[in-house]
Amino acid sequence: MNQSAVAILDHMSALAEPTRTRILLLLERHELTVTELCAVLQLPQSTTSRHLRALADAGWVTARAEGTSNWYTMFRDGLDAAAERLWRLVREQAAASPAAAQDHRRLEGVLAKRRTTSQAFFSSSAGQWDRLRDELFGERFHLLALPGLAGDDWTVGDLGCGTGQVAASLAPFVERVIAVDGSAAMLQAAKQRLRGTDNVELRRGELESLPIDDAMLDAVTVMLVLHHVPEPERVFTELARVLRPGGRVLLTDMLPHDREQYRQQMGHVWLGFSETQIARYLEDAGFDCVRVTALPTDSRVKGPALFAATARRTSQVRA
Repeated sequence: MNQSAVAILDHMSALAEPTRTRILLLLERHELTVTELCAVLQLPQSTTSRHLRALADAGWVTARAEGTSNWYTMFRDGLDAAAERLWRLVREQAAASPAAAQDHRRLEGVLAKRRTTSQAFFSSSAGQWDRLRDELFGERFHLLALPGLAGDDWTVGDLGCGTGQVAASLAPFVERVIAVDGSAAMLQAAKQRLRGTDNVELRRGELESLPIDDAMLDAVTVMLVLHHVPEPERVFTELARVLRPGGRVLLTDMLPHDREQYRQQMGHVWLGFSETQIARYLEDAGFDCVRVTALPTDSRVKGPALFAATARRTSQVRA
């Protein structure tokens, strides 16, 4: 007897037990634990586990560990053509049985219990969820993931990059980051932060005269730097120059405030910008789809309120 004939007989032997076909009908569509299978099949754990071992040995099911549980599912990718044909024939007959119909109804109850367990947790923990989530994952996990919205083939400019925090967040998600700052000390700190990151290029230059070729960037970020620039209008002209048509800008800075001491303490040239002022700068430079949004304030911080401005470079840069 040839090897293929022996293999198909082994498959037939594995499926000859009706309980095993019931298990496969369930695991073909859902990943289930032994406990869940016991509830659906109404069988003791020892019996269910014995059938699962037989199916696993025959190559019909696979398991993965998650915590203290094993999750089982039907192993479809590794089945040969003969086994696939055999399963289609067995499934056609087994799925029409009263036992399979009962299993399906009990399965709905098991899946509903999963949802109920999750909903019960959130119902009891809604008031504490932010704290629990922060304890488990930190306060910034969602912000760290947001750069994933960028295209993986993009070249992004981090302008006024400072110590490279934004560039480090962008680098895993895009093809290339060009980080520009006018301070040699800041660029040295950024170099240390970005050590081992091979798709970030650091360049020294001013925002009013960027060391970047025309239409090179798909997007730019300008984070908390505009208030240091003597001529803000020139920055927006430069942003339009280095962006490709349709490229996006994200700019964050302070709303108007009266903290005059910032001029002496931190070298601020401007005490914030109004939403109208920023919108005008962008529109005059040739951007459309302009949005300027005040950001929620955080009671734990001491600085002025911030805004985020987004816009798209039009196909033509205004002279």
